[in-house]
Amino acid sequence: MMNTNANISLSKKLKPDLSIARIINMSMGFLGIQMAFGLQNGNASRILANLGADVHELSWFWLVAPVTGLIVQPIIGHMGDNTWSPLGRRKPYFLIGAVLCAIGLVMLPNAASVTRMIAANVLLLAVIFLAMMDASINVAMEPFRALVGDMLPKHQGTIGFSVQTILIGIGAVIGSYMPDWLTGLGISNVAPEGFVADNVIYSFYVGAALLLLTILYTIITTKEYSPEEFAKFEDGKEIAEEPSRFSDIFKDFANIPGQMKRLGAVQFFSWFALFTMWVFTTSALATHHFGLSPEDTHSKAFNDAGDLTGKLFGMYNLWAIPFAFLLTPIAKLIGKKQTHALALLCGGLSLISMYFIKDKNLLWISMIGLGFAWASILAMPYAMLIEVIPLKKMGVYMGIFNFFIVIPQIINGLFGGPIVSGFFRNLAIDYIVVGGICMLLGAVITMIFIRSEHETPKEIEEEIQQVHF
Repeated sequence: MMNTNANISLSKKLKPDLSIARIINMSMGFLGIQMAFGLQNGNASRILANLGADVHELSWFWLVAPVTGLIVQPIIGHMGDNTWSPLGRRKPYFLIGAVLCAIGLVMLPNAASVTRMIAANVLLLAVIFLAMMDASINVAMEPFRALVGDMLPKHQGTIGFSVQTILIGIGAVIGSYMPDWLTGLGISNVAPEGFVADNVIYSFYVGAALLLLTILYTIITTKEYSPEEFAKFEDGKEIAEEPSRFSDIFKDFANIPGQMKRLGAVQFFSWFALFTMWVFTTSALATHHFGLSPEDTHSKAFNDAGDLTGKLFGMYNLWAIPFAFLLTPIAKLIGKKQTHALALLCGGLSLISMYFIKDKNLLWISMIGLGFAWASILAMPYAMLIEVIPLKKMGVYMGIFNFFIVIPQIINGLFGGPIVSGFFRNLAIDYIVVGGICMLLGAVITMIFIRSEHETPKEIEEEIQQVHF
């Protein structure tokens, strides 16, 4: 037994633990990405409404985000798994995605001005710029998830994704609050008919600049492992004798581990709820808390509701930061799946509470539970996922796992608008409650169907071997 262990230790090298500083460096770009994401989440519906979209059309326009994610992430993950460049394995995609996303950030709020120059349909052009942003965010974001799996030993997975969550929270807070901060500095938040308010336009400029700076910081400060080092970590199996083909994505999808499927079901209901919140909160606040009619999308009160949406989204991201610090000790105490179920329970109840809290000045209370849920959604499913997927397939399986995020958003995008107009008389707050119920269902599925990290390790190992070969 002693000789066998000695041979294994010589042939297979363990990944070294990374310091918190190095984990922060390799995740810093996520701050910029999430600032862009926060600007989009808090302002896309407002921008589209300013440009003439009706409330029941908003979810259709938002379809561009999950559709681009569905297409882009598995492809980028597969390409990243098979990329070995002087810049690194994942870093080329950070850079390309950041540059294209920055262009989209500048162009989206200026769609009306561009339309006048080229005589195009303003909403169509806005959707094109939104799609450009979303595709670019996916190009940059997916490799960051895979980078944690590449660089960290599995026992550091929770802390790695928690650090990403903290930086995501900081970026989202900046992006969500930026329009309101600029309003406080005297920049107008009133949109001329057919145009976007100046505070939103300038916020997107700031987001583009910070996105590029943070991505460049990660590229400069992070050195990825070489193919030879990966080969040692995988006992020689990381470098395949034949290059992986694009068609292997479909084979990989057919062989996804059972635990990944179960986590996918939880993701479905969690992201259905999140998409509901992102798309319909501005309209929900305008009608339920500001007393506006669903057709009123140009008044100062509607834009005040838009500013409040950004502030609330900033609040739940702000609350996510301390919860991200607590995820690791809570998970050690009660387990990863129990931690995630508790977070989703808090998030679901918080979404539902927005219906019952009529005073808009008290809506911050709802953001506490949503902050806990958001922190866990960004960390715990991935921490559980990297336990059952091999290092060689980290990128493509992170991309495939994204299917369980974007498919519920596509379904919601197709049917959410008609449901709001047909069943809820354009009162979007009722659909926010539906989103809360979906998040509660995610908590139930987590407790019943997700396998604990200490359960049936033999089955999990068999699943990993199946994916390897």
